[in-house]
Amino acid sequence: QVQLVESGGGLVLPGGSLRVSCAASKGTLRSFFSRSDVGWFRQAPGKEREFVAAISWPAHTTYYADSVKGRFTISRENAESTGYLQMNSLKPEDTAVYYCAAGLNVHDYGRAAAYTYWGQGTQVTVSS
Repeated sequence: QVQLVESGGGLVLPGGSLRVSCAASKGTLRSFFSRSDVGWFRQAPGKEREFVAAISWPAHTTYYADSVKGRFTISRENAESTGYLQMNSLKPEDTAVYYCAAGLNVHDYGRAAAYTYWGQGTQVTVSS
């Protein structure tokens, strides 16, 4: 059962930009999402899922993997129970399925098991 819904993936040229979104699918989950820490992870073919970025609640403190720092920006709009990942200066090595996740009091933002709800993922392909 899909809990979070990602959108916005696609094919982009190297150096291009893309924004992926994550929305809570149900009323009760929307309330949960508004109080959650939100993270983005990605998984490339043949590789393990890896942390990309996270944003805390309520402080909206942001955290990034070194590989995307300075290129990606995570944000959220609690009123709409939606999270965003703006990706600039994309590289072929950014190609992966991107997943959003939400959890309460996560603390260890890079640990996937710390999150409660996940989306189904959206494919991002960076290629010429």
